[in-house]
Amino acid sequence: MMNKNIVIAVALSGGVDSLTAGYILKNRYKDVFGIHFTTGYEKEPVDLSLIEKQLGFPVTGIDLSKEFEKKVVQYFIHTYLQGKTPNPCIICNKEIKFGNLLKHAQNMGADYLATGHYATVVNQISSGGDCYLEKGEDLLKDQSYFLAMLSKAQLEKIVFPLAKMSKKSVKQFAESKNLKPIHKKESQDICFIHDKDFGKFILKKEAIIPKAGVIKDVDNKIVGHHQGVHKFTIGQRRGINCPAKEPYYVQNIDIKNNTLKVCFKKDLFKQTLTVSDIIWNGSKNLQLSEDTMVVRDIITKIRYSHKGGLSTLSLNKTCGEVIFDEPQNAITPGQAAVFYKGTRVLGAGIIQ
Repeated sequence: MMNKNIVIAVALSGGVDSLTAGYILKNRYKDVFGIHFTTGYEKEPVDLSLIEKQLGFPVTGIDLSKEFEKKVVQYFIHTYLQGKTPNPCIICNKEIKFGNLLKHAQNMGADYLATGHYATVVNQISSGGDCYLEKGEDLLKDQSYFLAMLSKAQLEKIVFPLAKMSKKSVKQFAESKNLKPIHKKESQDICFIHDKDFGKFILKKEAIIPKAGVIKDVDNKIVGHHQGVHKFTIGQRRGINCPAKEPYYVQNIDIKNNTLKVCFKKDLFKQTLTVSDIIWNGSKNLQLSEDTMVVRDIITKIRYSHKGGLSTLSLNKTCGEVIFDEPQNAITPGQAAVFYKGTRVLGAGIIQ
């Protein structure tokens, strides 16, 4: 158990999850304070006094707009312009929430940073055990996928009060304590793009001129034209607008030749993928060595909504290859591959 005398900072967005996390912690520990960070993309400012009145402890605003623009927004744009599909939530967690924000919290005297994520940190360093990430109790809400690229050093400084709670129980708890979210509607999409038009956002940010190009099928036959490859991602169906006996899906994005490759749904399935930039936090008997390590019978998720597939990982330091037992749909470069053994997160990397 964590020492009662530790200092905990709670990241507070003003939503029901973070408010509940804050309320739980203020009743467990003596020294708790709140921090609310801004990205520069908020629709409207949050009145921090409304949060303070509900939770009964001070909340400080932190401006991380410059860091967010550089580390998250620019990453998002440049990844799309390379013909890949970014995952800004994973990068935001790694670089902003548990990077810059954690450092701010520590500079303000905090020993730990707490958030309202639905995930579990097991055996934190204060208990003397190995520290690793597991799924949250509510598997429908579990957010371990988005946290899988956090380092062990980051996990050692994180608290997830909602780990054993379901979304339903959190809402019931909040109502029972008269906690009222500052924003009624939860954000389900990328927070810095309010109209869901990725292509428009990229053009505005980069001031580039979209370049029309051809669309080819699996036989290399021209079946249509596009108005800019930045509008597409692997597996996308919407926006292709090429009549055929069945719907086309994006199979490949050729940035160099400004060409979209499309196929029918059955052709999207692949059995292997390569992955780079791997963060590994497997158990002690699965630690990396100089030689390639083979980890069998693990579940690999290739996107948040993917149920995961049984697979074998051949890993050499920070690069690896995944072979699935069964082909998987729309393996997408730029997305994260996250490796699980049961409920435990072994590691994650970026699909190439």
